[in-house]
Amino acid sequence: MNYGKTIFVQLMDFIPTYEFRKCVARYNGNYKVKSFSCWDQFLAMAFAQLTYRESLRDIEDCLRLAPAKLYHMGFRSTISRNTLSNANQTRDWHIYADFAQILISLARELYVDDDFGIHLKRTVYALDATTIDLCLSLFPWAPFRKTKAAVKMHTLLDLRGSIPTIVIITDGTTHEVNILDQINWEAGAIYLLDRGYLDFSRLYSIHHSGSFFITRAKRGWSSWRTFVCAGGHNPLHKTGPEISIQA
Repeated sequence: MNYGKTIFVQLMDFIPTYEFRKCVARYNGNYKVKSFSCWDQFLAMAFAQLTYRESLRDIEDCLRLAPAKLYHMGFRSTISRNTLSNANQTRDWHIYADFAQILISLARELYVDDDFGIHLKRTVYALDATTIDLCLSLFPWAPFRKTKAAVKMHTLLDLRGSIPTIVIITDGTTHEVNILDQINWEAGAIYLLDRGYLDFSRLYSIHHSGSFFITRAKRGWSSWRTFVCAGGHNPLHKTGPEISIQA
């Protein structure tokens, strides 16, 4: 019989609990909470994610199969689907959003020298979105089509380590290009964008922040090439070094 730590406990040992408590205190997450603390909620949802649980009942049944092990897993209260559902609905989501950014920063440090096939010192990000179909009768708050519901997940991925740095979830009708208004661009970084993000006023904000972007052209769009002198003179003036700009 194995008397050592479970795999789940070993994974949770990497979690900086001090930083988690700071996030909880910042938003008074445990205010008037008698038993099911924010840490219990985090452990329950982490367990559900790692073990591919499909529902609140599935989480409850799985954790209650071995009640003697719950204490050693870090739980300090009984797991109930009603309590977990209420916590997910009423607890401040900023607690876990802030803590996610802390975990992301720790993970990115581990891959800072990772080689992803291109010898670049700059950080390279990829931005894309995916639509997650939902049942309209179960998720009436996420209308998408006349007979179906959906949410859209927008993800900014750091290609060095394939680590998501930003995840924004919207309703399924939100166009991808609107997410460009919510991102703080990192100066000097390179952003890979699909043609769905082709909006020149928004792309100019990336250029204005000192960043670079690579995107694809939409079918049927018109373009021309101009030549601008580095000194900012008349484009037709050919003296001095020239910069080629695709417009």
